[in-house]
Amino acid sequence: MEPIKTNMLVDAKGLACPMPIVRTKKAMNELEPGKVIEVHATDKGSRADIQAWAKSSGHQYLGTIEEGEVLKHYLRKSSGEEKEEIKHPHVIDNEELTKKINNQENILLLDVREAAEYAFNHIPGAKSIPLGELDEKMAEFEKSETIYVVCRTGNRSDLAAQKLTSNGFENVINVMPGMSNWSGPVDSNK
Repeated sequence: MEPIKTNMLVDAKGLACPMPIVRTKKAMNELEPGKVIEVHATDKGSRADIQAWAKSSGHQYLGTIEEGEVLKHYLRKSSGEEKEEIKHPHVIDNEELTKKINNQENILLLDVREAAEYAFNHIPGAKSIPLGELDEKMAEFEKSETIYVVCRTGNRSDLAAQKLTSNGFENVINVMPGMSNWSGPVDSNK
């Protein structure tokens, strides 16, 4: 299993509640929006605590992996993307994409979420290229092929779709609302 790429590690091993949350909160304040944090804790209650804190503070809880006594929690700092305006004109909704997948249409699905988000759940067959890496990796695609772009809310995928289109890609479609409301099949690398 490949390690999950994160931007910051918080060591809260051996600490009891509420210290894992206190340390996570402090680290989250230093992190840039959209970045991923990994919290190591040994307090068994930390999973529920961190999930509840993430929900109440607007951050995204990605998942937890248990390795022996250590719980590794993964969170993504909110970026306000939920409120941004969508600008790319070519859009498909989750249901239409599900139909294409169910009809076994050969589609190129590009997941532009962070690698940690992709690791915990993604649409089977989706290719992971985080938005921040798209510039250097877009040469991997043919400019004439149809590319469906997905993220969590349709916002990063909107930016990616605009970026691809402005670089000469002819058939780019943003998937709305994306993984936050996806009810189709999912895979996990965990």
